[in-house]
Amino acid sequence: MGLLARIRKEWFIIGIVLVILSAKLQPSLGVRGGPLKPEITIAYVAVSVIFFNSGLSLKTEELTSALLHVRLHLLVQSFTLLFFPLAVWLLLKVLALTAINQWLLKGLQTVGCMPPPVSSAVILTKAVGGNEAAAIFNSAFGSFLVRF
Repeated sequence: MGLLARIRKEWFIIGIVLVILSAKLQPSLGVRGGPLKPEITIAYVAVSVIFFNSGLSLKTEELTSALLHVRLHLLVQSFTLLFFPLAVWLLLKVLALTAINQWLLKGLQTVGCMPPPVSSAVILTKAVGGNEAAAIFNSAFGSFLVRF
């Protein structure tokens, strides 16, 4: 496989690395109130574009079929909102016995209770050829549950 073909195949990971490097070199661009206005562009524009783009590529039959997979949705939601936070809680109990900073443990606890970002779940599911409609539903529904 040639270099150009490899770049085309791994475009998403390469893009993530480039964005991380850009943020390291110029962090002032992405701060709240900065020139990129992430409080607006990320929260509203980027997520909307990702959902719109994903929605354009879905067939109505796929979406209907994905919505009817109730057992799949129950599994994903229970894993994301019950099993994973419980596993993180148990890990934190073990780590609390070590000399790790307590604020780091509180941060891990917070992150362990949050659902995965909707945009990442959709893009990564699509990249590996998974059920994109189910990913959209579960990510959006999980985010909705956590907010209320």
